[in-house]
Amino acid sequence: MNKKQKRTLRNIIISIILMVIISIIFKVIEGPLEELPGYAVRLIKTAAYLVPYLIVGLKVLKKAGRNILNGRVFDENFLMTLATIGAFALGEYTEAAAVMIFYQIGELFENIAVNKSRTAITSLVKLRPDYANIEKDGELEKVDPEEVKVDDVIVVLAGEKIPLDGVIIEGESFVNTSALTGESVPRRVTEGEEILSGCINEQGRLRIKVTKEFGESTVAKILDMVENASTRKSRQESFITRFAKFYTPFVVFAAVIVAFLPPLILGQSFTMWIGRALIFLVISCPCALVISVPLSFFGGIGAASNHGILVKGSNYLEAIAKADTIVFDKTGTLTKGVFAVNEIVTDDEISEDELLSLAAYAESYSNHPIGISIKEEFEKRGGVIDNEKIKNSNEIAGKGIELTLIGGNIVYVGNKKLLSDMGVKPVEKKPNSYGTVVYVAKKEKCLGFITISDTVKEDAKAAIERLKSQGITNAVMLTGDRKETADAVSGELGIDTVYSELLPADKLTKLEAIMKEEKDKDKEAKVIFVGDGINDAPSLIRADVGVAMGALGQDAAIEAADIVLMDDNPKKIATVNTIGKKTLRIVLENIVFALGVKLIAMVLGVLGIAGMWFAVFADVGVSVIAILNSMRMLRFRE
Repeated sequence: MNKKQKRTLRNIIISIILMVIISIIFKVIEGPLEELPGYAVRLIKTAAYLVPYLIVGLKVLKKAGRNILNGRVFDENFLMTLATIGAFALGEYTEAAAVMIFYQIGELFENIAVNKSRTAITSLVKLRPDYANIEKDGELEKVDPEEVKVDDVIVVLAGEKIPLDGVIIEGESFVNTSALTGESVPRRVTEGEEILSGCINEQGRLRIKVTKEFGESTVAKILDMVENASTRKSRQESFITRFAKFYTPFVVFAAVIVAFLPPLILGQSFTMWIGRALIFLVISCPCALVISVPLSFFGGIGAASNHGILVKGSNYLEAIAKADTIVFDKTGTLTKGVFAVNEIVTDDEISEDELLSLAAYAESYSNHPIGISIKEEFEKRGGVIDNEKIKNSNEIAGKGIELTLIGGNIVYVGNKKLLSDMGVKPVEKKPNSYGTVVYVAKKEKCLGFITISDTVKEDAKAAIERLKSQGITNAVMLTGDRKETADAVSGELGIDTVYSELLPADKLTKLEAIMKEEKDKDKEAKVIFVGDGINDAPSLIRADVGVAMGALGQDAAIEAADIVLMDDNPKKIATVNTIGKKTLRIVLENIVFALGVKLIAMVLGVLGIAGMWFAVFADVGVSVIAILNSMRMLRFRE
């Protein structure tokens, strides 16, 4: 509990004690008071009860006055002020002070709940490093991380946060990544490896060469995303905000009608109907809705962050819960993205090692996982690439590479589309295993092919099964792999629809076609796209919900995606879907409960059946129950 909350609690306790003392005193002196004139008794009681009332309610009165001066008349502060001052005027002194006390109890409870929800999200702010160690003259000097430049060398001691992204140039250790990924198992890091800010060095001394300034580091991007999460509101939140703007003035005018119309028509007491109107005002206060709905989403975002899932706004949490179509990029999302050569087939005029050598030379400048796997297999067999033998290497976008060797030999290495452009037929032999097929050809002839396979992630199938059980009706996979490979992977995972042999630009086009088809069926349809966050950035932006998978440290993912999974476990897509659905369910429960109770209570208040104490419960009690219901999200466990 912070200082502000402690001060509010102290004022509430003081006011309650004074209320009890004042009530007892007036009970004791009830006889002598009867001898005084009525106006004097009212004056004494008003003055006495104003003390506990002002101790606890002065802040509300000030807010109401300030809002009125600023043109914002109709809010809960105005309703409470109007209702309690009216109660004093009618001689309901105890009730007037009690309404303000219980209103402040509800406000205190609300503040505590909001802070707990905010803590669940902004626990990530603990990632923010306080300092970085720079070595000067053999001594470590602590400096602000924002002062450190790219290529500077920092030192991270055991137990310290890693303040900036970089590469380890000396030392080895185990680092705790739980704040980023939600996983508690430390990861071993050694010299030459990239390391991310926000992790904690658990043992040993690391010297790190900085690769990004603080503003561009992983931790800075995450912090920025977390701090802006509350600006993107769900439809329910936006509705409640708009609803409150119209609802509050409506109930004020309704209360005026209740106060004056019945006595004018029925000839009854104005005092009785004004009292009912004040009860009506207390009951109608929209606190339960205004706080519980955003609090539910806040709790949902906090629950997600506890699982290593960063949600950029409650609108995305709502959208993923309502989605019925999910589109996956294959490599790095459903598969590990770790390629290995598993088959080499030649036309019998060239050996396997010779074919592999041509492919390795063609891929010598490539950083693509497929190219790397070919070079690794070549090196594993004792091959060494001599760059002096290469005259020219030209990449043909989406198809392959044209390699010109010293001596004039031209070799083409790539997919079937490359062969088609050359007018060359593939070898008659067929692959014995599924995977990506890389063809090797000269101008006039295909020499053979190399099959490279990617491993399906262990949790991918279970993740898709769980998503389908949650209401996903169409799981789609997009890949540049050949049809046979794509069909084999999709069959293994239970994918409904597969689009294979796509160029990088084709994926966005295909996603847009899928979205159009779904929205033609239902305008409210939501489509999720899941990618690895680098090549898939356009699709992540275009989808209703872009989910970046395995995005730890990937700038493109953090910037482009709406939801970022800080590790590569596909099960977390189902986790955030579950969180979204549970959040929406709690929001609906709160809306139905709050409006239902208030509607019944308002009718009872107008009929004179419900008194001021009942009105207090209908306002503060409903708010507390709705807040408690919202806080269930903070205890979310799989």
